[in-house]
Amino acid sequence: MKKSMVIDLDRCIGCFSCEVACKMENNIDLGVMYNKIYTIGPTGTFPKIEMYYLSALCQGCKKPQCVEVCPTQASYVDAEGVILIDKDKCIGCLQCIGACPYKARSFNPGTKVVEKCTLCSHLKNEQPACVKICCAKARTVGDVDNQNSDISKKIKGAAKGTVQSMPNKGNNPTVQYILSPKIAKWQARENWEFFPENK
Repeated sequence: MKKSMVIDLDRCIGCFSCEVACKMENNIDLGVMYNKIYTIGPTGTFPKIEMYYLSALCQGCKKPQCVEVCPTQASYVDAEGVILIDKDKCIGCLQCIGACPYKARSFNPGTKVVEKCTLCSHLKNEQPACVKICCAKARTVGDVDNQNSDISKKIKGAAKGTVQSMPNKGNNPTVQYILSPKIAKWQARENWEFFPENK
């Protein structure tokens, strides 16, 4: 089993409610982010302008480098395939942050540990807060290894050439994005430094 997420960027309206719901549900401190929404664009020349909203979160890698480099085994993969952090074992060495190609982890200076998206694993048998709050129903969570799951059906039902993912650095990210050319051209880069908010 590999629990992951697909985000339909054609449906996302950039309301940022997923970002807020994530902060509230997980009681996240200031300066720490599990789910960050980036505005990509606008690009092009009027009247042909393109823009979309990209959710940056843990990419649910099948070969997570963050887990491999952790010296205390604080970073681990649970039975559902979700990458988690045991805060009692984390020593704040930041090796996992350096190993993550997607900048999906944050160091909490207050608690002195690393934190990240957990797909709200503490909400047993419930959807993550970001999924529940999404008014556009742009987010789907499920088992990507199960061909009959809602997430697999969503991916299979997408038009050819519209399913995207972050660059694979040998870690096999499982989070996928649906973006149609009629909305915008996919603007993924080698790392998150592409986005101006990260500079």
